[in-house]
Amino acid sequence: MTVLVLGDQLTRSVGPVARRDDPVLMVEATAFARKLPYHPHKLVAVFSAMRHYRDALRAVGRTVHYRRAGTFREGLAAHLADHPGDEVVAMRPASHGAGARLRELVEAAGGTLSLVDNDLFLVGPDAFDEWAADADRLRQEDFYRWQRRRTGYLMDDGEPVGGQWNFDADNRETPPADYDPPEPPSFEPDGTTREVREWVAETFAGGYDDQPYGGDWADPGPFRWPVTRADAERALVTFVDERLAAFGDYQDAMRTDEWALHHSLLSVPLNLGLLRPREVIEAAVEAYRERDRPLNSVEGFVRQVLGWREFMRHVYRREMPGMATANQLGADRPLPELYWTGETEMACVGDAVGGVRERGYSHHIERLMVLSNLATLLGVEPAALNRWFHAAYVDAFHWVTTPNVVGMGTFGTDAVSTKPYVSSANYIERMSDHCEGCVYDPDATTGERACPFNALYWDFLDRHEERLRSNHRMGLVYSHLDGKDDAELAAVRERADRVRERLGAGETVLSDASLGEFGD
Repeated sequence: MTVLVLGDQLTRSVGPVARRDDPVLMVEATAFARKLPYHPHKLVAVFSAMRHYRDALRAVGRTVHYRRAGTFREGLAAHLADHPGDEVVAMRPASHGAGARLRELVEAAGGTLSLVDNDLFLVGPDAFDEWAADADRLRQEDFYRWQRRRTGYLMDDGEPVGGQWNFDADNRETPPADYDPPEPPSFEPDGTTREVREWVAETFAGGYDDQPYGGDWADPGPFRWPVTRADAERALVTFVDERLAAFGDYQDAMRTDEWALHHSLLSVPLNLGLLRPREVIEAAVEAYRERDRPLNSVEGFVRQVLGWREFMRHVYRREMPGMATANQLGADRPLPELYWTGETEMACVGDAVGGVRERGYSHHIERLMVLSNLATLLGVEPAALNRWFHAAYVDAFHWVTTPNVVGMGTFGTDAVSTKPYVSSANYIERMSDHCEGCVYDPDATTGERACPFNALYWDFLDRHEERLRSNHRMGLVYSHLDGKDDAELAAVRERADRVRERLGAGETVLSDASLGEFGD
């Protein structure tokens, strides 16, 4: 018997690796790294974490068969050639179809495979499906309340602590101009990580003939992510000690000079299996009960992990494979080049893409209300945006990006949300400092200086009126659209068409001349 540990299941505390003393098999396959032009930090994080995990197991006396191969199939075949007829046990992969594919590969090589529940999540498929069977519609808020009741987190005698379930209304502040948040943690690469980093740079730069921009699109800065259990634990402690208190207030804020603010930055170790959702939730809850961390911050963080992350995992499981290609708005435009190059005069978009190119990361509001918002307003095919997110972000896996991007970000399906998350420049101006230094005017809808988000927003509502006007959550915005006369709408359409045309042609200037010439 051999325990197979996948690259996003790097736990020693749960699952078959914790319950059995059998040898462990790991396969490091370079073919995985060529499926998409991944950000170098994504590849370094995965491969370095795998090698550190291997070494940690060996240090406590476990036998680890670590296979480096071109493909996963080759790695499994080599193991089973050395161990004919081996029985392999593994936690069920989170990504759709991966379990069936894994079984096919093991059996083709002469072994047998047993898949067990994935203990890196709090809710298993049976429990979720039982809850869903009684629900009129799958709503994250309803699921989150069910989760709170069943776990007891932030509950007091059956009622939510603080008298309400959700403190999101308190989490929309913007920091003052002179605000100085704590420094985000950075984990100095050790010898293993440096070796992986050099190998990734040599092996995967370019070499993507079938992918746009190859492996050279990013402009990576220093690698800073935790890739060991010890560093992941330190990342959690640092968040709770230094940034949790103000996390709630500023979780939706965007600042040009502060990429992390008070965000936890725990998605990478969570999605690799170095941290478990239960331990990060309980650390935050304990900080509320024992250390007076503000309830709006703790509840907001708990909701992200206990509610949103778990909900997305199961909606993805139930909606695949259709969710991957869902496109209920008929969006068919290609992804603009600026998502790869970062070359644009739009300050908010340039800052978000620049952060992705440098770190493989931007926080959730930049992902939703800048990058996904722009793609949705332009009419970009949801699957195309999903591929970019999957390639560009260090914390991205298919089960994560697909429901967030196709479901919530682009409204390709209504399995996640009941309305599209789109906005004009008004939201970005309110929640960020980007508009202050931008050449585009956030208060203008048409004309050369008008922020592109504005015309695109009203044009989007106009184009999809038949599909969206009857939505009870869209009534107010359509009443504002009704206030525009024919001349205004014609000008909106003209400006939106020009923006789409120029972005589609790879142009960085979305007006007749660089707006720097207009002065103030």
